[in-house]
Amino acid sequence: MDSLFCLTSGAPASALLLSSILVVSLLGLYRLPRLIDRNVLRPHGLVQRGDYSTLITSGFIHADLAHLLFNSFTLWAFGFGLERQIGTLQFVALYAIGLLSSSVATWLIHRRQPGYASLGASGAILAVLFASIVVFPTSSIFVMPIPVPIPAPLFALGYLAFSLVASRTSVGRVNHEAHIAGAFAGLAFISITFPGSIGRALNALFG
Repeated sequence: MDSLFCLTSGAPASALLLSSILVVSLLGLYRLPRLIDRNVLRPHGLVQRGDYSTLITSGFIHADLAHLLFNSFTLWAFGFGLERQIGTLQFVALYAIGLLSSSVATWLIHRRQPGYASLGASGAILAVLFASIVVFPTSSIFVMPIPVPIPAPLFALGYLAFSLVASRTSVGRVNHEAHIAGAFAGLAFISITFPGSIGRALNALFG
């Protein structure tokens, strides 16, 4: 219990988001599949149906357990420390902008594709990941079973590279375009709210 308190201390938004994503996604995957059907983002006809809420709710459901666990791990690894550093209000704004930016980008790209649907927190979490890299440019992360720490910028670029490839080749409901839009939203947010931060991060990495 003490270790859990230490983890969540100073990062209430990260803890609430992580727990909400886990609970809602697991319910949708294993107990209440209608949660997914009701909250998935369907760009085609969204305006006509008035399904604007799915621009947000689709970010709390996931296509499968692997998708859920990877996003949850990334939020756990990067979100808590970032929130403590930039403050809860700033973190909530970052997360919201990342989620909305990625959902709107998905709507713009796929609004003329009947049958297309997407879901997942990836856009918002990529916003958190890339913002965290700017704030903590020299941080590293352990990913099992790799026995050595992976530099956070390399982890983020690998994540984004996978998304670029997958967005061109894969089918299904994992919203790969959201990853790309979220990454740019995170960089834009942190550069505006913390002027000069990207330059300092680049200097720490390459200076």
